[in-house]
Amino acid sequence: MFQSTIDREELNKLPLEAFEGEIHLIDSPADVKKYLPVLRREAVLGFDTETRPAFRKGRRNVISLLQFSTQFHAFLIRIASVGLPDELIRLMEDDRILKVGAAVHDDLIELNAVRPFKAEEFLDLQKYVGAFGIGSKGLTKLAGIVLGFRISKSQQLSNWDAEVLTEAQMRYAATDAWVCYRIYKELQKQKQG
Repeated sequence: MFQSTIDREELNKLPLEAFEGEIHLIDSPADVKKYLPVLRREAVLGFDTETRPAFRKGRRNVISLLQFSTQFHAFLIRIASVGLPDELIRLMEDDRILKVGAAVHDDLIELNAVRPFKAEEFLDLQKYVGAFGIGSKGLTKLAGIVLGFRISKSQQLSNWDAEVLTEAQMRYAATDAWVCYRIYKELQKQKQG
């Protein structure tokens, strides 16, 4: 099965991987109409959000980016540009599509602050992995334990509200959602095998 945890030294020995598929940046109503039907055809999506860090105590910024991923496609939705339109709300309320993330509860609270909705079929890996004997909860450690590689966290504290996202930011955001998707798929394989 899987080891319960992994230490920093073991993690650093693993190869570094990132999402290599196609990244779709959604920052206009036209993009929403183009890509949301594609997302609605999926049975499972990796899920994550990014928020510009607040370096002052007690301050919290609004979510900047909402990410969904499949094996080969990542969709980065700029909340400041498109908000949470009806098409996106329908996706997050769709009980036929499993949305898999890590620390999902906090992300959903933040998204509900933008526009209220009833979240359906969200799976939190941090709770789910316990059934597989995994004690670690962080996404980096979960990637190491389940997938045998490490992911970079170098862009985590970058400005997600920047007018133009860098290639490194987009790759980072896509990777976080994709890794959630991959971890879930690998756990399902182990469960069935």
